[in-house]
Amino acid sequence: MKVILQQDVKGKGKKGQLVEVSEGYGRNYLLPRGLAVAATADNMNQMKQAEEARAHREAVERAEAEANAKKFESIIVHMTAKGGTSGRIFGSVTSKEIAAQLKKEHGIEINKQKIVLDEAIKSFGTFELKVKLYPEVVGKLKVQVTEAE
Repeated sequence: MKVILQQDVKGKGKKGQLVEVSEGYGRNYLLPRGLAVAATADNMNQMKQAEEARAHREAVERAEAEANAKKFESIIVHMTAKGGTSGRIFGSVTSKEIAAQLKKEHGIEINKQKIVLDEAIKSFGTFELKVKLYPEVVGKLKVQVTEAE
């Protein structure tokens, strides 16, 4: 019996896959619990349309992420921090502060978890950070930290 999985089923497959299962397993376990639907022509058509819609949505999101990555290359985020002697900052500049400043200066809202800080920013200067916008799409963002007066 061929069925289309509606949810991930351990040992059988992932959601949206067309799998071959035994007649009893499909009729007595998968179908009554809503884990799968029979592979009729209508259901196959719906599966195909859902797959095309998902692929289109992913392509649009990826294109948007790549456009944002190009936009980030020309942006410099200016941060101010209180500092002590020898060019050190009291505390550090966090990704939350960078995300807030990016929104304030340039109107671009981004989740703080997408900003990758290899190590904490604890000194003044210009730093180049990575921003994970989409799987396999990484932008570069420049952050300039100056001393508050």
